[in-house]
Amino acid sequence: MANAFLFLGSLGRTEILIIVMILVFGLLWLYALIEILTKSFRNDTDKIAWLLVVVLLPVLGLILYYAIGRSRLARL
Repeated sequence: MANAFLFLGSLGRTEILIIVMILVFGLLWLYALIEILTKSFRNDTDKIAWLLVVVLLPVLGLILYYAIGRSRLARL
C-alpha cells in the first residue's frame, strides 16, 4: 500500500488530470451502457443502434448518446 502512495506522489498535475479524465469517461460510458440496457426506448431498433454506437465508437458514441439518444427514451 505504501508503494501506491509513493507512485501517486511522483505524478505531476498533467498525469493526475489524465487519470481523472479517463476515470470520469469510463464511468460515464459505463452509466450510458447500463442506461441503454435497462431503459425502454420508443422501439427496439433504437436500443440496438445506440448500444452499437456507444460500444463501437466510445468517445463519439458517448457524446452523441448524451446529446441525442436520451431524448429517444420512451416516456412513461
